[in-house]
Amino acid sequence: MIDNRKLVCVIPARMGSSRYPGKPLAPLLGLPLVLHVLDRCRLYEKFDAVVVATCDTEILDAVEAHGGRAVMTADTHERCTDRTEEAIDELFPDLADDAIVVMVQGDEILVSPDMIAQVADAFVKADADVVNLASRLYTDADHDDPNTVKVVAAPDGRALYFSRSPIPSRARVKEVAAYQQTGIIAFTKGFLKTFSELPQTPLEKIESCDMMRVVEHGRDIRLVHTETETIGVDTPADLRRAEGRLRDDSYTARYMTLPAAE
Repeated sequence: MIDNRKLVCVIPARMGSSRYPGKPLAPLLGLPLVLHVLDRCRLYEKFDAVVVATCDTEILDAVEAHGGRAVMTADTHERCTDRTEEAIDELFPDLADDAIVVMVQGDEILVSPDMIAQVADAFVKADADVVNLASRLYTDADHDDPNTVKVVAAPDGRALYFSRSPIPSRARVKEVAAYQQTGIIAFTKGFLKTFSELPQTPLEKIESCDMMRVVEHGRDIRLVHTETETIGVDTPADLRRAEGRLRDDSYTARYMTLPAAE
């Protein structure tokens, strides 16, 4: 509980990713990806509940066998935010509209309690519909990668645009501070309901980014920035890169015994 309001974490995950089918159960250090995300979210002690929302029995079975909580949702959702809204309605129908929901996408492998705290604390202080963590990009390859959603903000932290193109441009200024949208996002239960009722928007479809629906409908998204690099797993190459980062990450040993290095 935070700010006298319930605080719930939902981790949407599905096997049918267009870029990397089956990735939630792909192993890193011997543990499936989605279970790393689950365990890392459970390290944040202020959550009243942490649940995985999925449309796949394989994921539900893996989570429950691991001692976690999961809920089945429809297989028709195009956006993880819509899946999260269904999970909240199913599991927490009596949750107050001002309760805070932190959505952590099921491929956000390096999510940490510090990142979650940064987003949750900023949401309490900000007068905004949504608070989203943005993490620094350190290579041109990541800046150019269409699998990575980049985001730019106004000086007050208000999100201006999310894109799979490299924004801001390096055409005139070679050294630009570029940030990617992470899948660590906070909103209220009430706003999740509002979001699910808003029609999809043209730029949301073009960029394949649900936060563009919020922007295009004139609602307020605030960004909090971290200089810590994160990895959203969209390809097998991302998985291999993330596995190396996990072994060196200080939080990993808090929820699993690391296998011997090869």
